[in-house]
Amino acid sequence: MIPRELIATARTPGGEEMRLFRRGSDHMILVGRDELMSTRMSGSEEALAQLTAARLGERKAQHWLIGGYGMGFTLRAALAELSPDAQVTVAELVPEILEWARGPMAELTGGSLDDERATIRIGDVADAIAGGRFDAILLDVDNGPDALVRPENDRLYSPGGLGAARAALKPGGLLAIWSAAPDPRFTRTLQAAGFKVDEEVVRARANGKGPRHHIWFATPR
Repeated sequence: MIPRELIATARTPGGEEMRLFRRGSDHMILVGRDELMSTRMSGSEEALAQLTAARLGERKAQHWLIGGYGMGFTLRAALAELSPDAQVTVAELVPEILEWARGPMAELTGGSLDDERATIRIGDVADAIAGGRFDAILLDVDNGPDALVRPENDRLYSPGGLGAARAALKPGGLLAIWSAAPDPRFTRTLQAAGFKVDEEVVRARANGKGPRHHIWFATPR
């Protein structure tokens, strides 16, 4: 068994410690004992972008908002799907995440942070939602609406937060939300907020194996 090596630490605005570990060629980020993300589990984050692109089709000059960066799987998948006239804004709350992306995990980044279509914004994705107009808003900042990394993120999934996301979408736009598990109550919250909801179950690993993760795709009615 290859031992797990602590590479770096960071603090979220709420004071929780995030720890970056490496085991062989794999990396993982933990808060407490909870593994938030791992390079072994990229499939559902990639699917978040790929399935969004498939639903939006050939819209011109698309502008996406992704919250947050994580290990960059969703950003890289989005850039692979989108045309040269697209824009992708990434809102990441913890600056060290981007430092790790350019440092210990630079090989995984694949140049996506330097793509001219990508803009990195340090800050809360809720603020980015309030200040923009987007073809797609992709949220992957928690393990689900009922499994928050920080209590403040609850506002993203509240009726008010969903209303703000709805107002920030261009006509025909799409809100996509990643979760580690289904949540029927949240499906009803989305519907009550004025969205038509489609749900997909996707595997965590890129090879189609691993745990089943959940994505809501919500379009304003």
